[in-house]
Amino acid sequence: MNSVAQAAAPPIRLNVVRWIGFKTIVIREYGRIIRIWGQTIVPSVVTAVLYFAIFGSLIGRRVGVMGGFDYKQFIAPGLIMMSVITNSYGNVVASFFGAKFGKHVEELLVSPLPNWVIVAGYATGGVVRGVLVGLAVTVVSLVFTHLHVHHLALIFTALVLTSLTFALAGFLNALFAKNFDQVNWIPAFVLTPLTYFGGVFYSVSLLPDWAQNLSYVNPILYMVNAFRFGFLGVSDVDVGVAFALMASAAIVLFAVAVGLMNRGTGIRE
Repeated sequence: MNSVAQAAAPPIRLNVVRWIGFKTIVIREYGRIIRIWGQTIVPSVVTAVLYFAIFGSLIGRRVGVMGGFDYKQFIAPGLIMMSVITNSYGNVVASFFGAKFGKHVEELLVSPLPNWVIVAGYATGGVVRGVLVGLAVTVVSLVFTHLHVHHLALIFTALVLTSLTFALAGFLNALFAKNFDQVNWIPAFVLTPLTYFGGVFYSVSLLPDWAQNLSYVNPILYMVNAFRFGFLGVSDVDVGVAFALMASAAIVLFAVAVGLMNRGTGIRE
């Protein structure tokens, strides 16, 4: 009887199982973002308004033209990208560490999902938040200034690659973090300085040679400038190099995250 039942049962298609698992993680992440929109989207919108009001309007009048554009136009792509970076990173590090802290990450570990699907699901959730916040800050930018669109495909590609890179970086932070202080340490002491010195508010051509050379080590400089090139058609770095760097970083971080998950780093200790 059992053999007949087994013979009649349809075969389990692993690709379908993996797709359902991936989709479930992404939908849950999206639901979390929308459910607490006051914490996930609104703060970046308020911050952007303050930056435009203070840096764009007040200080911008004294700065004048930057890179051949009005100062508010120049900083708008940088402010959008800054919001994308912090939110993509923050979404994954908070969500996955919360899963570790609440012990429901164990449900994922005992499921038939391979680790690369779990990593991809959380990273996609980070990309979703990054894109949503990026769109919200773009709307704010349009209130204060006019944004040119030099190349829409480059804008979208830079947005996705940057948010994916930092979503994966947030996943690594969540893996190694043992408490909430370690979750907040890297955003406060690493991400924020790199972002502020990443060409968001200025062109690196204004810096002395030694400072320019130091700035070129900062990966966020390439991301901001690739995004700005999509809008304004100007960049302080080679755009091809910037996109190659973003794609390489995403691939490497994904491979590292999957490798650490396979070893059980941070989740089986």
